[in-house]
Amino acid sequence: MPLAEMAQSSTFPEVVELNVGGQVYVTRFETLTAVPRSLLWTKFTQHTPADLPKDSKGRFFFDRDGFLFRYILDYLRDSELFLPEFFKERKRLQREADFFQLPELSRRLAPEEVELTSPVTSSSSSDRPLRSPGGNSGYITIGYRGTYTIGRDIQADAKFRRVARITVCGKISLTKEVFGETLNESRDPDRPPDKYTARYYLKYNFLEQAFDRLAETGFHMVACNSTGTCSYGSNDPSEDKLWTSYTEYVFCR
Repeated sequence: MPLAEMAQSSTFPEVVELNVGGQVYVTRFETLTAVPRSLLWTKFTQHTPADLPKDSKGRFFFDRDGFLFRYILDYLRDSELFLPEFFKERKRLQREADFFQLPELSRRLAPEEVELTSPVTSSSSSDRPLRSPGGNSGYITIGYRGTYTIGRDIQADAKFRRVARITVCGKISLTKEVFGETLNESRDPDRPPDKYTARYYLKYNFLEQAFDRLAETGFHMVACNSTGTCSYGSNDPSEDKLWTSYTEYVFCR
């Protein structure tokens, strides 16, 4: 049976919901079957919905990297791939391309391929061409709340105490690209990559570590602001002053 006829015989819905490693995606059936003989094409044309594993909400489940899958979908959907300029997950993305049986994408992600602008030279290739116009632009805001005390003698050293959370605000896909597994998503789980959040925070409490990650991925600071309040530890004005501050740093790429 020709490939086109086999695809049309599928009983899957036109719009398909996926759960890839905990990330939810909604796409069209024709997107998943865009590359013949790939793993997704095989799953969604050679099987029935009852054959595929599902999560508790009935979405088709794949135990793979949910963040990197967005690039797989980009490749299937638009016949091209948009990678950030300072993308550091090429090897992992290549592994995902191998798993989903996209040999041309995997070849283009190989270490010897520095540029992603070369067209596919073989007209008989069953895969799709690939190019990258540069990094995705956007903003990420880092928030930090800290406290410190200053004694009556203002020349004495201030006693700093850092809190455990550094908050992260921005587009889901950008925050995950920068901070990866160091990002705690427990306060705002299951958010689609194209949505925004103000409820993520980091698993460490060093601002410099967060700034390093942002710099490595091409972000630079464009603004910051801070507010502070002062109170005494008791009603006695002779007690040490307790300062509480909140600071936000805005980064752009």
